[in-house]
Amino acid sequence: MPTQLIPKADLIEIFSSIQGEGVLVGYRQIFLRFPDCNLNCRYCDTDFLKTKNCQVESSPGSGQLDSLENPVKFNKVENLVKSWNTQLPGAHHSISITGGEPLLHGDLLSFWLPELRKILPIYLETNGTLPEQLLPLIPYLDWVSMDIKLHSQTGLRTEWDIHRQFLEIANQTDCYVKLVVGDDTPDLELQLAADLISAISKHISIVLQPVTLDGRIAISTQRLLQMQALIAEVNTSLRVIPQTHRFMGVL
Repeated sequence: MPTQLIPKADLIEIFSSIQGEGVLVGYRQIFLRFPDCNLNCRYCDTDFLKTKNCQVESSPGSGQLDSLENPVKFNKVENLVKSWNTQLPGAHHSISITGGEPLLHGDLLSFWLPELRKILPIYLETNGTLPEQLLPLIPYLDWVSMDIKLHSQTGLRTEWDIHRQFLEIANQTDCYVKLVVGDDTPDLELQLAADLISAISKHISIVLQPVTLDGRIAISTQRLLQMQALIAEVNTSLRVIPQTHRFMGVL
């Protein structure tokens, strides 16, 4: 399809920054933030409501935001990503497709991702609850950052069967699982998550992410080490990584 015919999208933000979470922490990415989410996790720190305008950095990494009326034409996004990649050759590792929950826009992403992937590799950040929307996008994804949403932190029921279906699909590319944990996360939740992941593949990395409240890690180091030891009995590909972008004060 000619790029000028690719459908428009509502976006919240487009910016260039450092990835602050997960296995690609520290890499610089171009972030495309999509609106809407199918969950309402109580620790969520992201405003994912649809907006009249998309906020776009005036230049990559400047932190200065201009407004672009929604919905945004694909050509504008494509040209912007190409421009930033040319301005800063080699600086950007990949494009982060984030939200909200970007897979709610799966039909649109089936048009956008093949073209964007010609510029930079694609990294998807997702809550891991929409397996049917993930499946057709797998050929265009280089990394999948998938949450398993634990009831103790979200306040929502953990959809274990759906997470399993999702991870079976995500495992067709380079994926890892993020577990947001707090002092009140019980061992049973961690054990169930570790067993689910290892049943699919012992090579899938797990990231324990301590919940951040009011700019601080809201869990003791001692408890984090206990959690690490418990999961490591099942899966040794395990790291403890906080939300580093919160401490750096970057977008």
